[in-house]
Parts: sequence; structure tokens; C-alpha cells
Amino acid sequence: MFLLLAAVFFGVFATNVAIGSARGVVFLNDVGEMLMLFAAVASFVVAVLRSEAARNRKRHAQDIQGRNDNE
Repeated sequence: MFLLLAAVFFGVFATNVAIGSARGVVFLNDVGEMLMLFAAVASFVVAVLRSEAARNRKRHAQDIQGRNDNE
């Protein structure tokens, strides 16, 4: 969910840059671009942290059951 959201934010940013370089007209100003990149990075960080937490929960559950596949 958050990874898809990050891709959408970055896609809007990239589209703005592409249109700006091709036509010279942008729909986001400098502050808008900064906020779009910040939203993309924040969403990506949340996605990575949630993934890490899920992996750690799974590993902890395997350790409790005595079936750690990494050893």
C-alpha cells in the first residue's frame, strides 16, 4: 500500500519534471516538487519499516516454535 503510494508520488514528480523540460511549463512549483518528493520518501520509508517489522514478527514466531530456517 505505502510502496504503491510512494510510486504514485514519485510518478507525479517525474511527470512534472518531464513536462517542464519538454514544454517549459510545470504544474508544480519548487515547493510543490519538494513536498511531492518528501511524500514519496516518507511513504517509501514507512513501507520499508512495515516490511521489516513483518519479517521480524515472522522470524520471532519461528524462533518461538523452534523452527528457524536461517540456521
